[in-house]
Amino acid sequence: MLTAQLDQARQLLPEDVFRYYAGGAGEQLSLAEAEDAWRVVRLRPRVLRDVSRLSTATTLLGTPLAAPVVVAPSAAHGLAHPDGEVATAKGTAAAGSLLVLSMRSSRALEDVPAGPWWFQSYVVKDRSLTLDRVHRAAAAGASAIVLTGDVPWLGARHGATRLQLTGPADPGEVQDPSAGLEMIAELGATGLPVVVKGVLRGDDALACLDAGAAGVVVSNHGGRQLDRALPTTRALPEVVAAVAGRAPVLVDGGVRSGLDVLCALALGADAVLLGRPVLWALAAGGADGVEQCLRAITDDLAHVMGLAGAASLAEVGPDLIA
Repeated sequence: MLTAQLDQARQLLPEDVFRYYAGGAGEQLSLAEAEDAWRVVRLRPRVLRDVSRLSTATTLLGTPLAAPVVVAPSAAHGLAHPDGEVATAKGTAAAGSLLVLSMRSSRALEDVPAGPWWFQSYVVKDRSLTLDRVHRAAAAGASAIVLTGDVPWLGARHGATRLQLTGPADPGEVQDPSAGLEMIAELGATGLPVVVKGVLRGDDALACLDAGAAGVVVSNHGGRQLDRALPTTRALPEVVAAVAGRAPVLVDGGVRSGLDVLCALALGADAVLLGRPVLWALAAGGADGVEQCLRAITDDLAHVMGLAGAASLAEVGPDLIA
């Protein structure tokens, strides 16, 4: 399913749009390593366990989900489909998942929600713009804020078309490289939990939690920021150990199957975020394509959980990792 949607998207999208979504920073080493990093994980399945009834259901920061798979924030879905983020939201809700809506959505945030959603925020030089949007998101029904912490400025994305595809940015929208941990509390003034995205180190995860974060996302920004940043698969165990159950740990980067999701969960993640595959699904089939993508991942996760001897997510743990 996901491979077919990628092939369709490659055929349907203009070349510069495809490159904008698909490309990475620098020599694109981090981008190239992402998928293969999951493939080196080896599992120790259990035998003769009752897996006649399987459940992938979970709850994330109070939101019930059909599976521990949510839609990662990405800009400008309007480049992939005329209905943009509205279609993404519909497909996500239909699949029982959760959308993390990008601050750089092609649609006004109030027009998008169709189900549970979080709002992703950068910190831009005009802090009032950042604060205005997170308060608007809270008023519109977002249940969490995702603070992207790994973009003091944009990485050198030689492999990707730049954001001029979405129009020139307002000078006040430029990233603020002076932003620090104090932004967690500032965004938390919305009354919503703040999850920090872009964490690759255990000490950073602890600093974020100590500053008030309600969770962290292990992410190297899809290989679009610092090239040669380690794959999230390798960073995840250190972050999980440091957090030690204090808050949810999510992970993204190169997840392409239910087997990848199972590996992430066994390594300690509470959920994964799916990025580029959702964009390909959106381009290939709009809202229906997004729903099909998420359902395919969920079905695949249930299948491999059964093969591993785990009937529920509570039975997926580090003992499955070789």
